[in-house]
Amino acid sequence: MSQADLTMGGRPAGLTAGPAFSVPAKKMAMWLFIIADTATFAACLVAYGFIRNATPNWPRPFHSITNVAIMTFILVTSSLTMLIGVRAARAGDKAGALRWTFITAAAGILFALLHVREWLALIAEGMTLFKNPWGTGLFGSAFFSITGLHLTHVTGGVIALIVVGIRYKGSRYNADDLEILGLYWHFVDMVWMFVVPLVYLLNLAH
Repeated sequence: MSQADLTMGGRPAGLTAGPAFSVPAKKMAMWLFIIADTATFAACLVAYGFIRNATPNWPRPFHSITNVAIMTFILVTSSLTMLIGVRAARAGDKAGALRWTFITAAAGILFALLHVREWLALIAEGMTLFKNPWGTGLFGSAFFSITGLHLTHVTGGVIALIVVGIRYKGSRYNADDLEILGLYWHFVDMVWMFVVPLVYLLNLAH
């Protein structure tokens, strides 16, 4: 084998290829954020579980799962529309990617509105951060803290979907950016799958 075969541009030819498992910086940043945020939600949910088990008069204010079921269906569906949007972007279908991205944002807005409506109904029944008519006041602080943290993530995701969608339309962002945002949105949906049984289903009225 000649020296020309062993080298390329003055460097060994084997070193010119990129790393086999390289991850773009933006995607790596999102994964690190998701890992850190997972620890935050896990700590909140574990603390909630300990408080609930240690409190004998823990309230069970929910009489129906209809509202939370609708909210869950909307959020799960939005994860599917986000996936379709990313696939459309990868296929070069810019119009389709935009359409599905904005449908995902609309689903997030609907989820947030239903959540706020639920909050207002509970507040109207006398529930606040520190008291409620059913039992320990810790329930209100735990409920609003966990669901509020999740709702904040949904709201931030909706804003990001709109901004990234507009910039993608103007060719300032590409399919990679939609995919990275999709990772965040799927994470938000996954967290909700833990919130529902712990905060809602376990607190259904007997």
